[in-house]
Amino acid sequence: MATKLQVTELDFDQIKSNLKTYMKNQTEFSDYNFEGSALSTLIDLLAYNTHYLGMNANMAINEAYLDTATLRSSVVSHAKTLGYTPRSARAPVAYVDVTINNSSLTSITVEKGTKFTTQVDGTTYAFVVNEERTATPLNGVLRFQNLAIYEGSLVTAKYTVDNNNLEKQYLLTDNRADTTTLKVSVQNSSADLTTETYTLATDISQVTAESKVYFLQEIDNGKFEVYFGDDVVGKKVNDGNIVILEYIVTNKGAANNARTFSGTSVGGETNITIATVSAAAGGAEPETIQSIKYNAPLDYASQGRAVTTDDYKVIIPQVYADTQAIQVWGGEDNDPPIYGQVFVSIKTTSGVNLTEAQKNNVSTSLDKYNVASVRPTIVDPETTKIKLITTFKYNSNVTVKTAADLETLVRTTITNYNSSDLAKFDGVFRFSKLSRLIDATDTSILSNITTVRIQKTVKPQLNTDFKYEVNFSNAIYHPHDGHNSTMGGVTSSTGFKISGSDLEYFIDDDGNGNLRAYSLTGGTTRTYYNTNIGTIDYSTGKLIIDGLNITSSTSSDGITITVIPNSNDIVPVRNQLLEIDTVTLKVTGETDTIESGGSSAGTGYTTTSSY
Repeated sequence: MATKLQVTELDFDQIKSNLKTYMKNQTEFSDYNFEGSALSTLIDLLAYNTHYLGMNANMAINEAYLDTATLRSSVVSHAKTLGYTPRSARAPVAYVDVTINNSSLTSITVEKGTKFTTQVDGTTYAFVVNEERTATPLNGVLRFQNLAIYEGSLVTAKYTVDNNNLEKQYLLTDNRADTTTLKVSVQNSSADLTTETYTLATDISQVTAESKVYFLQEIDNGKFEVYFGDDVVGKKVNDGNIVILEYIVTNKGAANNARTFSGTSVGGETNITIATVSAAAGGAEPETIQSIKYNAPLDYASQGRAVTTDDYKVIIPQVYADTQAIQVWGGEDNDPPIYGQVFVSIKTTSGVNLTEAQKNNVSTSLDKYNVASVRPTIVDPETTKIKLITTFKYNSNVTVKTAADLETLVRTTITNYNSSDLAKFDGVFRFSKLSRLIDATDTSILSNITTVRIQKTVKPQLNTDFKYEVNFSNAIYHPHDGHNSTMGGVTSSTGFKISGSDLEYFIDDDGNGNLRAYSLTGGTTRTYYNTNIGTIDYSTGKLIIDGLNITSSTSSDGITITVIPNSNDIVPVRNQLLEIDTVTLKVTGETDTIESGGSSAGTGYTTTSSY
C-alpha cells in the first residue's frame, strides 16, 4: 500500500523529507535520493512550491485578522470595520497675539492662509492661519488674541463629480496632510458658485438622508480619501458638483517648540507686532500600526462616548496628537475627593506641559464625547525624581576594563532602565530589577549596593505667606518616633531665604511629624529658625509647609525636598511620573579584593542599615 504524505509540515527540509519517504515506497523511480539526479531536482521544486504555497496561505490568513495582520493596509481595513479612522499626520499649532499698530482702523480681518514664519535649528518653517477672523478695537487696541497658526502649507484641491465614474476619488494627495485642518465644501457647478459646507460624520446614528456630511478613510500609502452619502445615509453629491478640499500639509513634528514668529502683513497692514502666547506643539507622525491595533477595538467599545477611563485614553490622542501617555482617574479617587468630575493628565511627546489654551482646546474637543454633566479637568503631570547612589564591586582579574569604564556602563544601564520602565504614568520603580540589571552590566561585576531617595521640586511663591503641599504618595521611612531627630530625620532640602533674614535656610524633620527650618553655623551646626513650619505624614508621604515667607531660592528651579522612602519600590499614583535623576546619579566602582586577590581583612562592603 502506498505511503501517505504528511501534509502538516511547512518547513522546506521537512517537506522534502516527506516527499523522499513517499518515493522510497514506489518501484517506478530509484534515483530520487541522489542529489545530482534530475528526479531529485524535481523533488526540490515540489518542496519549494509546497513551501511557498504554505507560507502564502499562512500569511494570507494572518492578514485576515486585526491581531495578526502586519500590512498597514490590512490593519486599516480591519479598523474600518470597527468604525475607526487612523489618525493622520498632525501639524504643530502655536498661539499668538497679533497687534495692528494702526489706531484709525475700526476693524480688520485676518484671512485664511495668512503666513507667518519661524526658524528651528536653522531651518525656516511657514505657519498659516486656517480660519478667517475679524477683530475690532478693544480699549483702543486692535488685536487678534490667541490666534491659532498651523505649520505647513495650505492646499486646495477641486474635483468635479461624475457618478458614472466608479473609480472617481476625492483625495488628500499628500500623506502629510493633517485631516483635523480639512475643510470640505461642495460648489453647485462651474457656473453656479454657491457652496455648501460639509462636516465630518462622527455619529452614524445622527446622520439622515439630508445631512451634509462627509466620511473619511485612509487608503494606499497613508493618504486619505473623502467620500459622501447616498441619500439614505448622508446627502449625495450630484453630477457636475465641484468638491473643494482645503487642508494643511505639514512637516509634522519638525517645528515643535518654535517660539518666535514673524509676519509681513495681516489684513493688508504691515505695521504689526507679534507676541507668542504658547509655543508650537502637537506636531506628530501618523498613527502607527501598533497604535491602530490597540485603539481600534477600544474605540469601538467606547461607542463615541467617554464613560470609562479607557474611553478617554483612546479619544484624547485623536484630539491631541502630541500625547505620549495619559492618566485618567475619577473624582472619587482624587486627593481630596471631588465627586462628579474626571481628571486627566497628559504627558506630551515634547515633554512640555500643556498651556491653558491647549487645555481649553482639548476640553472643548471632548465636549461631544462627555456623558451628562461630567466634564474633564486637565492637570499637569507631577514628576517625582529618584535619586540613586550606586556602589558596585568587580573582579579585576576577569576584565581589562577600568573602574571608570565600568562606571560608564553601569550609568548607561541605569539610564536605559529609566527610559524603558519609568517616565510613564504606570511606570513602577522596581529596585530588585534595577539591581539585577546593574549586576548583569558586565561579567566582572559581582554585586552592588544602591541607596534610594525620592525628591520633588517646589516653585516658591515669593514674598508672600503661602501653603505648600508636597505629596510623594509613597510611605516615608519612619521606624519609630523621634527617629534621627538630632541629624534632621529623613527630610532634607536645597537652600532658600526667608523674609527679614539674609541667611540661607534648609528643611528637615524632627522624627515626630514636624518640619523644621534651620541655617548652618560654621558649616555644620544646625541653628533652628522655626521648629514647626509644617507637618510630614510618614504613612501617606504628604508634606505641608505653612509657615514661611520665602524671598528667594538658591536654585533657579525652586526648592528641592528629598526624603527616604519606606520601600525601595516606588509606585506612581494618579498624575505622578517617576524619573531617575541622571544628573545627580552617583556611580562608584571598587575592586573586590577577595575575588581579585589580596588580603581579605577589611575587604568587601561594610554592613550597614539601608538608611
